[in-house]
This record gives sequence, C-alpha cells and structure tokens, in this order.
Amino acid sequence: MTKAFSILIWLLVSATTFVLLTIPVSLQVHLVMAALLILLMAVIKLLRLEGNWRLLLLALGTIIVLRYAYWRTTSTLPPVTQLADFIPGLILYLAEMYCILMLFLSLFVVIKPIPPRPSMRLAPDEAVPHVDVFIPTYNEDYALLAGTLAAAKAMDYPADRFTVWLLDDGGTEAKRNDPDPDNAAEALDRYNQLRQLCDELGCRYLTRAENKHAKAGNLNNGLAHSSGEFIAVFDADHAPARDFLQETVPYFGRDARLFLVQTPHFFLNPDPLERNLRTFEVMPSENEMFYGVIQRGLDRWNAAFFCGSAALLRREALEVTQGFAGRSITEDCETAIELHSRGWNSIYVDKPLVAGLQPATFASFIGQRTRWAQGMMQIMLFSFPLFKPGLKLVQRLSYMSSTMFWLFPLPRMIFLFAPFCYLFLDLQIFTASGGEFAAYTLTYVLVNLVLQNSLFGRWRWPWISELYEYIQSVHLLGALLSVLRNPSKPTFKVTAKDESVDKSRLSELARPFYLIFLLLLLAVAMTIYKIGAEPYRAEVTMVVGGWNIFNLILAGCALGVVSERREIRASRRVNIERRCEVRGADGAWVRGTITNVSSGGLGVRLAAGSAGLARGAPTTLRFNPLSDTGANELAIFIRSVSPETKGAVLGCRYMPERGQDYRLIADLLYANSATWQQRQRSRQINIGIIRGTVRFLAIASYQTARGLSYLLRFGRGKAVEHE
Repeated sequence: MTKAFSILIWLLVSATTFVLLTIPVSLQVHLVMAALLILLMAVIKLLRLEGNWRLLLLALGTIIVLRYAYWRTTSTLPPVTQLADFIPGLILYLAEMYCILMLFLSLFVVIKPIPPRPSMRLAPDEAVPHVDVFIPTYNEDYALLAGTLAAAKAMDYPADRFTVWLLDDGGTEAKRNDPDPDNAAEALDRYNQLRQLCDELGCRYLTRAENKHAKAGNLNNGLAHSSGEFIAVFDADHAPARDFLQETVPYFGRDARLFLVQTPHFFLNPDPLERNLRTFEVMPSENEMFYGVIQRGLDRWNAAFFCGSAALLRREALEVTQGFAGRSITEDCETAIELHSRGWNSIYVDKPLVAGLQPATFASFIGQRTRWAQGMMQIMLFSFPLFKPGLKLVQRLSYMSSTMFWLFPLPRMIFLFAPFCYLFLDLQIFTASGGEFAAYTLTYVLVNLVLQNSLFGRWRWPWISELYEYIQSVHLLGALLSVLRNPSKPTFKVTAKDESVDKSRLSELARPFYLIFLLLLLAVAMTIYKIGAEPYRAEVTMVVGGWNIFNLILAGCALGVVSERREIRASRRVNIERRCEVRGADGAWVRGTITNVSSGGLGVRLAAGSAGLARGAPTTLRFNPLSDTGANELAIFIRSVSPETKGAVLGCRYMPERGQDYRLIADLLYANSATWQQRQRSRQINIGIIRGTVRFLAIASYQTARGLSYLLRFGRGKAVEHE
C-alpha cells in the first residue's frame, strides 16, 4: 500500500511538472514565475538550508531549466526549409542541449555527496598487508625523483611490509643502446644515477627492454616483478605524506571486493591560470571542485575512479584485467571502469595525502589536458559507459558524466562564434524577439549561476569554469576531432614536470587567442553599425551584441593567462613551524624556527641576529625529523638575510649531495599532510555570485590590458625579466 501510494505521489508530481513546463503563458507570466522561483532559490541559499531544502532548490532550478529547454525546442528553431539558417541554428541548439544534459548529469552525481570519511587505522590485532609502492618515471629530473622516493620511503608503515619501486622508462635497454651515441650515453648516465639513488634510499630500481604501452606498460612491468597484496601508485612529482598508507590500507580489510582507495591530488604550485592571474593564494584551485565535490558524489554511486596517482589498489583485482588497462591513453579511468563492470568496488578518501606539481607553462598545461581529453574520448568510443555490460545504471550515468564532460570544447567554440552568424552573415539562427531571448535566456543563465554556486561555491568562483573551458577549448577542439577520426591514433605524452618560467613572455600557443580577441572586437564594431543602420532590429542586435561582449570579456581575460609571468620557483612556499638550529659563522649553533619550505629551499627565523651569516655563505641546518631518517643535519646555502627587530630571517637553498639529504628535505616538505589541509581550507570560501562576478570583471579588465601590453613587448622581440 505504501509503495503504491509513493508511486501515485511521484506520478502526480511528474504530471504537475509537465504541466508547468508545457503550459503556454505570456512572456510576462513566465518572467513572474521565473522571478518567484529564483527568489525562493535565493532564500534557501542565503539561509543555508540543507537536507530536503537543498533538494527543493535543485528541483526549482530544474523547472526553469526544463522550461527553457521546452521553449528552445518548440519556439526558436529556424524553419527547415531555410537551410542557411536552420543548419547553424540546429548546431547551436544541440550545443545548448548538451550543456543542459551535462547539467542534469552533474546534478545527479553531486545531489548528495558522501561526507568526508573519518580517519581509519589498522587495529592492533589486524594483519599488516604488504604494499608495493610504484613510482613510474620517464624523463623527470633527478632531484624531483629523489624527493618523491624519499617521501615514499618515509611513510609511517612497518619497514618490512612495503617496498618502494622506481619504474624507470627513461633508462630502458632500447634507450641505452640507441643508435645515436649521445642519446645512449644520456640514458646510461640516467640509469646509473637512479640506480645509485635507489640504493642510497633503500628503494628498488626497475626498468625494462623498451617502453611499450607507455605508463600502463610500465606499471604492468612492475606488477610482474613484485608480489605485494596492494599497489600504491604515485606519479614522479607526487610525494606522499607519512600517513598515506595508514589512511588507506585499513579500508581494504572492511571490503573484500574493494579494488581502489583514491585520494585527492594536492598541488604545491599554481597552474598557468592561477600563476598568471595571481589567484593561487586566494582562489580554490581548479582541481578542488573535482576532488572536493564530484569525486565524493561519484563515491556515493560506487563510481569514484582511479586518477593515475595518489591511490592504493588491490593486486587481486588488477589480475582480473591482466593489469592496468592500456588501450586508451588514460589508463587510470579505463582500469576503473573495467573493474567496476566486473563487480569490484571503489571508495574515495577526501583528504590530501599527496603533494604534487602541476604544469607551470601554458603549453604543458594544454599538453596535459589534451591527453586527458583524448583519453576520455577513447574510453567513450571503446567502452561506451551507457551500454557497458556489468555496470549498474547509476555507474553508467556517472561514467557518462565523467567522459562526456570532455566534449566541452565543441559547445564552447559554438557559443563563441554563434553571434557572428547574425552580426556578419545576417543569419537568423535563433527565431525569437529580443525580449523573449532576454527573458528566457537570462533567467536560464541566472538559475545556472545559482545552482553552480549552491553546489560548488566553496570550490569554484563564478565564471572561472567558463574561463578554464575557453582557454582549453581553443587547442583541444582539434585534438578531440582527431580522436573521432582515428580513435587509436593518440599516444601517451608525458607532462613536463618541475618547470620554471625564468622570463616573462608570451606563450608559444598565444596567437589564436589574440586573433579571436580581434574578431570579437570587430563584432562589437559591427554591432554598433547594425544598430545605427537597422534601427528596426536594434532590440535583437543589442541582445546578440551583449552575448558577444561577454565572449569578449572572457577572451580578454584569457590574454592574461597566455601572458606568462616570470617565476623561477617550481613550487610555492608552504608555511610550517619547526624548531631548528643553524651553524653560525663562528661554528656555534644558533636556535631558530623554520617558517616555510618549498622543493628548492626554506626560510629560517633566527632569534638573535644573523649569527654572522651573510648572503652567499654555505652553512648547516639541523632539526629533529618526524621520521627516522638516520641523520638530522642538512647543508644549506644562504641566499638572503633580512634583519628584524629581534633577530633575522634567512632565505636558504638546499645543497643536497646524497640520498640522505633528500630524506631530510622530504621530511620538511611532505611529512605532515595537515599543512596541506589547512592551505586548502583557507581558500575554500564561497564569495557569492555578485561579489564573484564583480571580482571576475575586475580581473578580466586588468588581464586584458596586461595581455595587450605583453603583445607589444613580444612584438618588439623583448623578454621581461621583472614585473
């Protein structure tokens, strides 16, 4: 009886919603209804009501979005008989329907994310399983690898129960026997250096005959030479905190069908957008929306997937699929979907336990995103999730959301150039009056903003998603089309690590952004001309012109993104507080406090003067490490001395010479994951739609001017040493 009653209620709700969506009303009635619904959504949001109120907010937003979709479908498409208008009009319509579909898939995924899981530890009487730690590498820098290896080796776990493996694809037999003697010598030198480093740190070095199947093949070679029950995977630039295994291993004892525990990727350095717009310290990073909300939402549906690093996997499960999948160039997600389809489970632990580096230059950033986009398209073509045998319906929808997201360059470019159809070609691709366009479209856009801010406000500022999509779309569109033409063509390309930008300059990929900006400026001029020349169509022209101006603002802000600021450090300083001592000029030890650290150096505050130390002087630092490193003294080089009222602050650079030194550096930088959590929380503030919009407009105005100034400097062939 209760079930029948519930079904009846759902039928009544569905029927009422259908009537609300399809009933013909005047423009004024639509505006009043939309205004009331948006007002109610705003009240729920401002009062921070949760539970069923949150579901009501999503439902109200859904009504407005669906009403827009219904109006768009039934009232705005050009006649089929007018092909010149109909074809571009249909393309624009399909782009909008894609966005609406992705909105609903996103709402499904994050409708009720799993709260962050509490910390878990192995019980005293619980067996301690053996873990093999894989660090795959190809061409990464020696110092970068040394830091990651040292951090992995220092994890808080019984030393006889885990083995750290460096899986080196840069020193393969094929590379050491390269016909080019220079290449062969370089590979042999790398091989010998890394073997010695592994010996010093107590790690295992492993290479292979040739690097077939890229990262997946490298990992599978590691599987073939190891035997641990679980496999931890860290990218070469992803160093784990001491508590990584303590926080992840216990979950496997609670579920025999668990194949994956994934943790977030936390980054010590800004991506090109954050660095060039100077938002890294105040704005949540781009990846935080995925790891802070979306992965927790996927976790609700048992669809949290492997992200290539910062994860622990069960060997038994990997043996079911003959190791890591390698058909696509995103072996991580492909492996996860294969194991989910075979009835294995995954969980997501929302706690940063790994600190890494992201691409510093815009070109490397685009190269990384090209691989992600092409790999996800390969998965969609090879293993279409909606019809993938073995997946549950909720998993199918979750994977469709994750893979289809990467189609965003197509609609983004369509929205960018659609106004040109009317302004330059006089095509009527949207058959509506200016008033109807504004009323339906603006309410739809406003509802989207409210929904996004309600769901992701702490993790993403208004309009930042649009900016990220635009700067990627310009170059990703061709990459996606190449996959559609030949799904097997893309090859795995390693993202550059540990980069620096030693001079301010324009990115080598900047030219298309300036050309698009110029076209949008011409479209503004055409808007003004058409308003004067065709006053009877001024209403529609102003609406389309307003759309073009929004694109112009976005494109102007992107000029700042491709104008590379000078920044030598590969990673930013992380604030810490560790007692230490520094050897003074007279050989005596002086007490101090380590105030910040990075991958390249640290800051030390001395309590009493500068101890006779001067800029350019080498000396020694000692402190009590959190892990058993076997030593506590580290050679440093004084780069700067800043006197204070009661002491001095030293800016220091590390001077590592052996593996033991990298253990101490890793202890300072990577051991304590709590510092990373604190940094994340300090940036995760919802600044709201209005303040966020004003902030974005201010950033865009400044970055447009900065981007144009860089163009002038670049045109004269000058590089900017300082800014």
